[in-house]
Amino acid sequence: MEELDLLKKAWQKDSHSFEQVSEGEIYKMLHKNSSSIVKWILIISIIEVLFWTAISVIYNTDEYMKKLHAENMIVYFKALNFINYAVILFFIYSFYKNYIKISTTVSTKQLMKDILRTRKTVKYYVWYNLAMIVVSLIAGFIIAFAYNPKMEMLKDKIANETNYHTLCFTVGIMLLTIAVFVGLFWLFYRLLYGILLRKLNTNYKELKKIDL
Repeated sequence: MEELDLLKKAWQKDSHSFEQVSEGEIYKMLHKNSSSIVKWILIISIIEVLFWTAISVIYNTDEYMKKLHAENMIVYFKALNFINYAVILFFIYSFYKNYIKISTTVSTKQLMKDILRTRKTVKYYVWYNLAMIVVSLIAGFIIAFAYNPKMEMLKDKIANETNYHTLCFTVGIMLLTIAVFVGLFWLFYRLLYGILLRKLNTNYKELKKIDL
């Protein structure tokens, strides 16, 4: 980006002839840089899917369900897993489409629209993943509470209490655990995709100056 910064500084000088040349050069660099950023968003999302797929293979959910004698829940988890992969693949396809559009566009206005669309898609993708983390954790807690033999003592205590202290404490621990996990993943996504989105936003602002 150093070369781009130098061109922007030179572009601000009062030379009409140089302004015409540097404007085109700045656009080309912003176009190339934006295309590269979107390509990295696509690559990172694919790597992320492969990583979580590997984790799901190593830690087999079906085997865990069988150990808890909760085989009747396997079909629901498979359905949730199928829907999740379908949505994730849709997002990856959207990232790919955004990459192709940005790579091939020749209009400043269109490039600006493509950048905004890409930023919006990434934000939806992050919020979807965070929502799925919440759903997965809640489902995991419920299944562990309902089927894990180690929870029998806790269930008996909750059933025999009239002040609901243990129930409130259990729910509080569950909510705190969910909040911690979601917070950690939010920070992870903010670091991973946030840097790229900020760069895209910077490019958008520079394109806006050119388009004026």
